Amino acid sequence: MKPLSQRSANFTDSVIRRMTRIALQYGAVNLSQGFPDFDPPKEITDRLKTIADEGPHQYALTWGAKNFRDALAKKYRHFSGIEADPEKEIVVTCGSTEAMMCAMMSIANPGDKVAIFSPFYENYGADTILSGAEPVYIPLNPPDFTFDLNLLEKAFADGCKALILCNPSNPCGKVFTLQEMQAIAELAIKYDIYVITDEVYEHIIYKPNKHIYMQSLPGMKERTIVCNSLSKTYSITGWRLGYTIANPEITDRIKKVHDFLTVGAAAPLMEAAVTGLLENDEYYANLQKHYTHKKELFCTGLKNLGFSFTEPQGAYYVLMDVSEFKVSDDYEFCEWMAKEVGVAAVPGSSFFKEDIHNLVRFHFAKNDETLNEALNRLANLRQKARSR
Repeated sequence: MKPLSQRSANFTDSVIRRMTRIALQYGAVNLSQGFPDFDPPKEITDRLKTIADEGPHQYALTWGAKNFRDALAKKYRHFSGIEADPEKEIVVTCGSTEAMMCAMMSIANPGDKVAIFSPFYENYGADTILSGAEPVYIPLNPPDFTFDLNLLEKAFADGCKALILCNPSNPCGKVFTLQEMQAIAELAIKYDIYVITDEVYEHIIYKPNKHIYMQSLPGMKERTIVCNSLSKTYSITGWRLGYTIANPEITDRIKKVHDFLTVGAAAPLMEAAVTGLLENDEYYANLQKHYTHKKELFCTGLKNLGFSFTEPQGAYYVLMDVSEFKVSDDYEFCEWMAKEVGVAAVPGSSFFKEDIHNLVRFHFAKNDETLNEALNRLANLRQKARSR
């Protein structure tokens, strides 16, 4: 038979999702795949119950139900100060994963270069390759995950067409400062670069850090493509409701790509989620308090156990250093830890282009009971490791 696609020849399955399967296999506490184990806002689920009887049950408009796009525009204006035309600048997608793919396929030609900060969410490299482009990785240097502006400028000067910016960052929890964002924006304008932002953790920020919207910076609204979703803000990762915000020319192209990729997002779920989008500021303030508590519980637990880790500024992930266990294969170590210690993590090497094997990623979007059980099991990690 004729050979299969070269673009997908070197792909593996998602390491993150693979670790969930390993967690299930061994009955481990799953701190690998980043989904919460607590419920969405009751207003949303109550509305969904009504919609199950009343509908809608058929296709919505391809780029998203009008009331849903209107609500997205209103929320975005409220938090960013930016006007986004719900008719010409917003497309609803099947999760931010599709949003990123639509953005990439709308701007990238085969042979183009796309800059990506490393560590990075694993889909970014795959999206770039599937678009026919070439990823160019810019290191974020542990433990503070700062970057060399000269290296970024060199990548832009060498012909990069776009930058993918995850802020707050998965997996390291970095929140880019205003000064860093301004420096990136100045280079993007100087070299005529698109910036594709992944902002799914925009409301999960730990004081005194603040989320800066790239589109809000001078000269950046026209060249920024926002990719976002409701998954993390409303604890509805399984609903797969994402969206893009971009200028009308880019959005027109995204609409076409999206139409042929997935046709449209789920109409009943959009209708139910409108309720959440219209929540007042109290919801988002409570969300920040909620995750601040989770972070403090888990990070304090790790600290009391004597582990070395980077405390996140945003998102809900912790990168822990496992150098003391003489790890040479972090994937093998994570599978061993799931089986023998009963806690599942993601091997850090799946997020880094650099040759880094001494980090593992935990997430703490879990009930207190779940986090405390994970910490109780991690208390046995050193003892178990002696017999590896």
